Amino acid sequence: MQLIEKLVEDGWLKTSNLIKAFHKIKRADFILKELKNLAEENEPLPIGQNQTISQPLTVAFMLELLEPKEGEKILDIGSGSGWTTALLSEIVGEKGKVISIELIPELKEMGERNVAKYSFITKRVAKFICADGSNGYSSKAPFDKILSSASSKEKIPQAWKDQLKIGGRIVAPIKSSIWLFIKRSKEEFEEREHPGFAFVPLIEKNEEK
Repeated sequence: MQLIEKLVEDGWLKTSNLIKAFHKIKRADFILKELKNLAEENEPLPIGQNQTISQPLTVAFMLELLEPKEGEKILDIGSGSGWTTALLSEIVGEKGKVISIELIPELKEMGERNVAKYSFITKRVAKFICADGSNGYSSKAPFDKILSSASSKEKIPQAWKDQLKIGGRIVAPIKSSIWLFIKRSKEEFEEREHPGFAFVPLIEKNEEK
């Protein structure tokens, strides 16, 4: 069975816009050449710089929690090889915007090259920034949604909460759980924890080696 059909059958992919995006945006375009034969495997794969492209099941689960929609402005933190940025760009469409933040310059360039295969950069849907994602991206705030693909140690950065619209959603890993934060008012967030996942840690500038 093909990977996407399996994700749908097992209930990880449910929403029509997400299923269409997974079909259109090929995971093989976002992994290393020597690993392309593993693109259909439901497992994380190395992309260099001690980072990985996440397991498809995990990406599907996080995007279902995020609920991205056409026309939204989304911040994608720790974008790695660019797969989540491309998926989100496909969903928000030409009326939307995806700001992709990656701290490691080589991965920022890799993600930009990969996403460029789908014209999202020339159409100004996706924009890549090489910066510390823990600070968010205040110049384009507020955001409808924020996605992080790297795990925070204890809690998510306050900057992300501050830069989210009321009614907006943050999906981010903390340790080995995926958390959903829904902004109900300026200070109040609804929080839901989904344990049992594994992620690379969120790198901040003061942790660079």
